[in-house]
This record gives sequence, structure tokens and C-alpha cells, in this order.
Amino acid sequence: MVDKHIPNDTILYLNGVSVSFDGFKAINGLSIVLKEGELRAIIGPNGAGKSTMMDIITGKTRPDVGDVYFKQDIDLTKHDEADIANLGIGRKFQKPSVIETLTVWENLELALAGNRTPWQSLVFKLTNKDKDRLDEMANYINLGDQKNTLAGDISHGQKQWLEIGMLLLQEPEVLLVDEPAAGMTDEETFKTADLLRDVAKSRSVIVVEHDMEFVKALDCKVTVLHEGSVLSEGPLDVVQQDEQVIEVYLGR
Repeated sequence: MVDKHIPNDTILYLNGVSVSFDGFKAINGLSIVLKEGELRAIIGPNGAGKSTMMDIITGKTRPDVGDVYFKQDIDLTKHDEADIANLGIGRKFQKPSVIETLTVWENLELALAGNRTPWQSLVFKLTNKDKDRLDEMANYINLGDQKNTLAGDISHGQKQWLEIGMLLLQEPEVLLVDEPAAGMTDEETFKTADLLRDVAKSRSVIVVEHDMEFVKALDCKVTVLHEGSVLSEGPLDVVQQDEQVIEVYLGR
């Protein structure tokens, strides 16, 4: 246990985190506490430190100072990206990384194969239980009717859902999602908000987003970053009334 003040229901704890690149402080004394089963939206202007924050949580970037703990007692600064993924922190980047020459089902099957060696993945055979799980996941991510469609032939929004499904098959306890609504139709945007709200019933989710309608649809606590630290935090309607937030991000 790093600090007796970390509440028992905390799954992600950042305290006093800073990191500089060539003298520029990308993250500056950042402190965020995420609870088990919490859905949190992170907003802020470009350059506010949102992506760097996710890089630090997932081990891509090491902070210069500060605490980064998972489940209260796992110091993430002492683990690399592969370790952190295996510990139970999944990350979805803004651009979907599905394999477009494989079907929706085959992409899900690859994700279920998980951390096997290439040879083990080649000889991996689905059990009936595995097949049921893939069926359930395809339906869960609104792609039950597209299981045999090439991932390259589904819409951008559907590719985002597919990648979320692939991550969920790896059973992360925390899911980090980067700008999922970018490039989506209105219908896809609201379906994605529904999906992420449902995902948060069984795990913790952080969503970095610019689309305020999407953030509103998430109906969750919002953290506003500015110049690498927390500028404001609370429900969206409260944050939107914050004079500092209006000044630096939302505009008048």
C-alpha cells in the first residue's frame, strides 16, 4: 500500500504526477482518482496532457515524479506496457487497429486467443464455450449481423465497436478509450455512449473525448485537463459553467 489515504474502492490513483519533454511540462502535478466500476470522461484543449496521461497509465511514458498506482498497491511506474496490459489495463487508441482483411468474427477470435505464442495461436481451437462467448460479444457490440463481414467493409463506428469488443475479451479491469466518437454518425455516437455506459457496469472506464454531445450522453463525472493538470471536475453541467473552463476550452 503506497498511501493510507487511498480509499479501498480506488482502482487507479495518480498523485502529483509530472513529466517534461525537452523542457516542456506535458503533465504538471496531475492527480486523479478513479473508483472501481466508474465511468469518467476526460476533456480539455489540445495539448492539455490527455494522451500523455494515458501513456503514463499504460507504461508508454514514465513520469519524472509522482505516484501511479493500480488497485492501490501495484506501482505502474515499475512495469512496462506489456506487463500493464496483462495486469488488466486495456487501451483503445483513436484509430481502430482491427485487421481489415479478416472478418469481424476472426478479429474477435484473435483477441480471444490472447497472449499465446504465434504457434499456439495457429493451433488454437475454439471450444463450444469460446464460440458462445464470441457470439455474445458480437451481439453485445452491435455486430451480431456482421460476424462474417470483412472488418475492412464495416463502417468506422463499427470498427470502433469491434476493437472495444476485442479489448473486452481480454477481460481488462480498466479500459482507456481515446476519442471513440470521432468520425462517427450521430446514431453510432449514441450507441457507443450506451455501450460504454454498459461496459462500466462491470469495469472502470476512462474516455478521452472532444464531442460534448457524446460526453453528455455518457452521463458521468467529467475531469477537465489544462496545461497538464486538473482544471475542473464534476458533472458536465457544473463543469460547463466553470468560468475557467469556458475561458480555456469551451469558449463563450
